[in-house]
Amino acid sequence: MASVNQELAGRYAAALFDLADEAKALDQVSADLTTINGLFNESPELGQLVRSPLIKAEDRARAFVAVLDKAGVSQLVSNFAQVVARNGRLFALPQIIRAFNDELSRRRGEVVAEVRVAAKLTAKQESRLLETLQAKHGKGVRLDVQIDPSIIGGMTIRLGSVQIDSSLATKLNKLSMALKSGVSGAAA
Repeated sequence: MASVNQELAGRYAAALFDLADEAKALDQVSADLTTINGLFNESPELGQLVRSPLIKAEDRARAFVAVLDKAGVSQLVSNFAQVVARNGRLFALPQIIRAFNDELSRRRGEVVAEVRVAAKLTAKQESRLLETLQAKHGKGVRLDVQIDPSIIGGMTIRLGSVQIDSSLATKLNKLSMALKSGVSGAAA
């Protein structure tokens, strides 16, 4: 199922990329998609709206486009979202956004740093993280920040084949394992 969604997302992302490239609006579309991604991260209800089978497709589409208009996205992205909604594919929008940004990064020679955090980063934190990763990596880096409350605090970063896990959940898990092995070792 995941590969079907990825394939579907790839087709939609390629179509949007071609439209944006033709309109010389790649940066604007990327910024709009980042805004939409932020809306999904900040409002779990929005994700529920686009996936809910209880809401008619046309009502979902209308509500989602109203949210996009309020967020101030470009007409190109709004029209694209309407097509996605009309085709009943709003559920795939997060994957479409990721596929679009991955293609944009690939064409620009950037690498993608997948960052998971428990809560939204401030603009200053995001900027400092980007600067640090670019300095360490030596080439363009694009952040793909996902909010994941399950990590409790800290962050995880995947940049190419390198993974850094400084999440509080991992640290607590390691502490728990150390305590368990210490207790079982003391009982023996």
